[in-house]
Amino acid sequence: MTVDALEAYYRGLAGPGAATSAIVPGWAEAHEALLEALESGEVSATTRRDDGGWGPVPWVKAAILAGFKASAVEAIPGWPGGARDKAAYPPREFSASDGVRLVPGGSAVRRGARIEPGVVIMPPSYVNVGASVGAGSMVDSHVLVGSCARVGRNVHLSAGVQIGGVLEPVGATPVVIGDGAFLGAQSAALEGVVVGERAVLAPGTILSGSLVVYDLVLGRELRGEIPPGAVVVPGSRPASGAYAAELGIRLYAPCIVKYRDEGTDAALVLEEALR
Repeated sequence: MTVDALEAYYRGLAGPGAATSAIVPGWAEAHEALLEALESGEVSATTRRDDGGWGPVPWVKAAILAGFKASAVEAIPGWPGGARDKAAYPPREFSASDGVRLVPGGSAVRRGARIEPGVVIMPPSYVNVGASVGAGSMVDSHVLVGSCARVGRNVHLSAGVQIGGVLEPVGATPVVIGDGAFLGAQSAALEGVVVGERAVLAPGTILSGSLVVYDLVLGRELRGEIPPGAVVVPGSRPASGAYAAELGIRLYAPCIVKYRDEGTDAALVLEEALR
């Protein structure tokens, strides 16, 4: 089934909330074609807009949701202690031709997630349906790559990193991590935030689409997007109001403290920024 045919099929579904594979003609075949297209990269839940920004592909996200609504919860064979999940999205199985290193120890990649050659996934980690992880990227231990998130090429996701999924609503902005970005341990990118190419997040930095980021280099406030090469660290600012001032209450405030040069190693620039 071609991409155009897939799109036409899912756009033509009437009332996907009531869909079941038993009553919707062709659903099982279309669903398998959708999974294969997502895994091969022919279809993606994210797209570059004309202005260079990132946006969702609503029909793809709606098609993924239809799979959840159309399938029952069934036993997943082969998992220690047993597992039960939606039958439409079992774990992926990789072969040598995929060029992916999936280290044993509790990790799972759901069907419909794209993993490019050269990716290393350390245990235990999880990559959800509709997500994409680019070639040469490292997914370290205890990392979550949420549904429909896009992780670029040669990205380092350190231990405990959380990349938020944005499946519903179908028009919501996805989480995007640009090529060459470095995310320190237990940092997080949530709620449709876009992290630019070669940006660096210090350990423990939390970003979301609505959170204000203070650029201390260029003297500006940003929301929803981290510029390419920015080095972001956790910061704080005084909470407003007399009571907060009396108690010395401060609020979390991520700050850009410098920008990477083209030849600067991410680990080195992060060490300098945190001194």
